[in-house]
Amino acid sequence: MLDPAAPQLVVNARTLLFSWLPADPDAVAALVPAGLPVRPDHQVFLCQYVVDDETQTSGFGAYSLTYLGVSLDGAVSPDGETPAGWWTHYLASSPRVREYAAARGAPAAPGRTTVEIRREALVAETWADDVPVIRVRGRAGHTSHTSHSGHHRYLTHQDGQVVVADYPYVAEPVSPFEIESVEFLAPEHPVYPLRPANPLQVCWGFYSPRVSFAYPARPATPTEPPAVHHVPDRRARSGLPSGS
Repeated sequence: MLDPAAPQLVVNARTLLFSWLPADPDAVAALVPAGLPVRPDHQVFLCQYVVDDETQTSGFGAYSLTYLGVSLDGAVSPDGETPAGWWTHYLASSPRVREYAAARGAPAAPGRTTVEIRREALVAETWADDVPVIRVRGRAGHTSHTSHSGHHRYLTHQDGQVVVADYPYVAEPVSPFEIESVEFLAPEHPVYPLRPANPLQVCWGFYSPRVSFAYPARPATPTEPPAVHHVPDRRARSGLPSGS
């Protein structure tokens, strides 16, 4: 098992990430622990991604993953704008990834994800127990010289308390980009309460064939002060930046 306190790096994952307004706001709110404020619009987010080759990770190997959750009110990522999110579901194809994520508090369960594009037609599917549970259809153009970068902040439970972690990322989004439909295919599956309203109301999102991101060294409690990175004496004397 990977050390859950160790950071991990993923590069060039094929990634779809977006959010919507839900069909059942009360059911969405019920998935978030008491004390964590949900946004007034009860916005739900979904990420589906595929890592095709083991050389794209620092220790995970090749895998696919879908995670879903609820955007929180008053809690934002380090950029000061992107809402923080509560993970409700985390469906990973790799046992190694599931063990690592579960030890860090993620609600990890088995699942597999496919993301395919043919002539700009995007289809992303999530399966659990060999049953399709989510299917997204859209349109995706081509990457340009534009990139997105920043942090996403996610909260979850670990050892009976809420923990928070910031995940740095760099993405090369495509343009144009459009979500055409989001289907929740299995009413009996636990993800079903997060299904979107009809008509579909997408709030934000992107598709990128190349997203790189990192799992930080360890999650922290929301009230824990940020870690201070001290420059070693040998670096300070050299005049080099601490990351050199």
